[in-house]
Amino acid sequence: MNSIVGTIGSASALQADASPMIDPFGRAVTYLRVSVTDRCDFRCTYCMAENMTFLPKKDLLTLEELNRLCSAFIAKGVRKIRLTGGEPLVRKNIMFLVRELGRQVQDGALDELTLTTNGSQLARHAEELYDCGVRRINVSLDTLDPDKFRTITRWGDFTKVMEGIDAAQKAGLKIKLNAVALKGFNDAEIPGLLRFAHGRGMDLTVIETMPMGEIDEDRTDQYLPLSELRADLERQFTLTDIPYQTGGPARYVEVAETGGRLGFITPMTHNFCESCNRVRLTCTGTLYMCLGQNDAADLRTALRAADDDALLHTAIDEAITRKPKGHDFIIDRTHNRPAVARHMSVTGG
Repeated sequence: MNSIVGTIGSASALQADASPMIDPFGRAVTYLRVSVTDRCDFRCTYCMAENMTFLPKKDLLTLEELNRLCSAFIAKGVRKIRLTGGEPLVRKNIMFLVRELGRQVQDGALDELTLTTNGSQLARHAEELYDCGVRRINVSLDTLDPDKFRTITRWGDFTKVMEGIDAAQKAGLKIKLNAVALKGFNDAEIPGLLRFAHGRGMDLTVIETMPMGEIDEDRTDQYLPLSELRADLERQFTLTDIPYQTGGPARYVEVAETGGRLGFITPMTHNFCESCNRVRLTCTGTLYMCLGQNDAADLRTALRAADDDALLHTAIDEAITRKPKGHDFIIDRTHNRPAVARHMSVTGG
């Protein structure tokens, strides 16, 4: 992991550089995903082991520090921020950060502030999220069967999630459902999930499982190529490719029978790296330039070394020069170890 400790002594000679972030392949970095906590109140079987060891609270940046880091990225050209986890809404006082970043949306410095959640805490936070300027959220939902939902999440309460979705829609939040496609578990349910989502005015995105972190299951058994899923769906739906984009990696189709949109996120069968505009910041101040690579940059040292942002901007610029062309994800019988050791909850997907 890179550090700029050696440059701290010359901080006074630096000026904060708010120039745009362009990686070695000419891609502008305009989208920051911030994992505000690695903790979650679910234990989804494809994401983490049941008995997880989470980061000590003393290692986490404060919400004020996370806000300062986000502001530095906004100054350098980030136009969209997504808060993730773990489960972001379990972080104590998280609405402080949401409100602070919402002011940047209101001021025009940021185009969009969004959130990915499992929905468990939505019922009590939905109205405040809307008040803070959030207009669109992603809710992870892999099944509509309450028993299977308990099985896949281990600890989740399906009723609570449904109440959260109801509250979010009532508050005016636009919802996109995210479902991880798992062979032999929910592949036959995707048509029903599609009809449910579109019937309530929500988009649906299906995602291939990714080889991140040790879990209690064999990902080779879980892995379902979305090319197969799409072929199955086309037996009962008319799918037309459309150029719709949300800034993320999904490729969208329009479903003629429902009038709604369906997205496919395919890191395994067709990676989305060529147009990647994203970097990922963890709750410890570690910046990952790629979800599927281990190279990272320590921004916490620069953040805490000075009250101005000159060192921080230098550290960010150095990190962007190391953003790779693409990830190294592989799932097959000869690669039965995760491609990346850290769990998805560390960087938020």
